[in-house]
Amino acid sequence: MARSGPRRPLVESPSRTGMSPLPRRLLMALLLLLALGFARLGVWQLSRLHQRRAANRIILAARSAAPARLPGSALQHAEALIEHRVIARGRYDHDHDIVLRGEALQGVPGVHLVTPLRMSGTDTALLVDRGFVPAPDAVSVQPERLREPGDVTIEGIAVGLGSGGGKPIVHGGRTTWARLDLPTLRERLPYPVLSVYLRQVPGPGVPSFPRRLDAPAVDEGPHLSYAVQWFLFASLAVAFAFLVVGRRV
Repeated sequence: MARSGPRRPLVESPSRTGMSPLPRRLLMALLLLLALGFARLGVWQLSRLHQRRAANRIILAARSAAPARLPGSALQHAEALIEHRVIARGRYDHDHDIVLRGEALQGVPGVHLVTPLRMSGTDTALLVDRGFVPAPDAVSVQPERLREPGDVTIEGIAVGLGSGGGKPIVHGGRTTWARLDLPTLRERLPYPVLSVYLRQVPGPGVPSFPRRLDAPAVDEGPHLSYAVQWFLFASLAVAFAFLVVGRRV
């Protein structure tokens, strides 16, 4: 009986069905370009990290400096007070209390109360963030129950007052703000206000409510972890390009 010839395999070997050289080279080039892009993003995140660290050093140096006192010569250079500890004396103008809505503390909704401090010896007021007050709807609060009459001496961290916070809205007969907006505040308040406000910190003799908050922590943010991720993606793209696409079968 004649022996039949070798049977042709139903599936051809990878060497016959593998990717042809031109598409292989194009795919490798694409993967290497992706790797380069990922690496550049990683370098960019490292650059952001270095910038953040430099800014943190400035903040820490400012906070560790001797407190500035208001009123005083610093009134003429208020922007230089940002991130510095400030001690101010005066009397609160509770007729112009400001409610910042939509705040939260440890998952509890509420508001922040900001009150102008009429400093003695000057007609310029300093806005003071007196802290957090719980409110179920993060809007409604009765600031008249939280007044602090008489002369006060407060200490806190100076923060720059920006613009673009939008105009306040009226809810339930009360005016609330999304955030402080310097141009709008200067239009509405009957006296000049500094271009910085004070975030009052806890201390002896400070009332329990509103709840004063410590100065925000200084950290490096997520830049290092993002850089590691981008470099990992770049390594994976290079490995796939050479070990899978570039492998000859």
